[in-house]
Amino acid sequence: MLRPLYDWTMRLASTRNAPAVLAVVSFAESSVFPIPPDPLLVPMVLARRDRAWFFAAISTVASVLGGIVGYAIGALLFDTLGGWLIRVYGLGDSMETFRAAYNQYGALIILLKGFTPIPFKLVTIASGFAGYDLIPFILLSAVTRGARFFLTAALLRAYGDSIRIFIEKRLGLVTAGFLIVVVGGLLAVKFLA
Repeated sequence: MLRPLYDWTMRLASTRNAPAVLAVVSFAESSVFPIPPDPLLVPMVLARRDRAWFFAAISTVASVLGGIVGYAIGALLFDTLGGWLIRVYGLGDSMETFRAAYNQYGALIILLKGFTPIPFKLVTIASGFAGYDLIPFILLSAVTRGARFFLTAALLRAYGDSIRIFIEKRLGLVTAGFLIVVVGGLLAVKFLA
């Protein structure tokens, strides 16, 4: 099951639609979608290492724009959509604690959690809910998301051949590891936030 999906993603990277698909996934992940753009970004950069910076830029810009939508959900729609999304992730009880932490550590929270595999939408919705200033939120989001995506692109551009061989030989292990990191990130938010 994984091999056809991986092969499809590698073929997608060579099409003219690749940037649009990556932008949509990056945008949605920052506001409503639970899967980060890495499963698309990594194969796309591996398939077209000459476009690594372009793909990282698309992921960054789309993620920040999606983050603004997530912020709006938290600020304007928390009682309906925002609260529901937070409860879906099992974090409803910790939102008041998270809101209080923003008064003191907002910039650090955005920078650290935006760089991790924790779904960024949790940070964006919480930022809006906590009333964090929008302009600093946008700037911090650009820094943390840009650092994450450009670091990924740089590593793949530099070591792409060996990384691609490793992924293709151990696709199941890599996928399981990725899922463990994402689920671990969600559990960390639930129990440490």
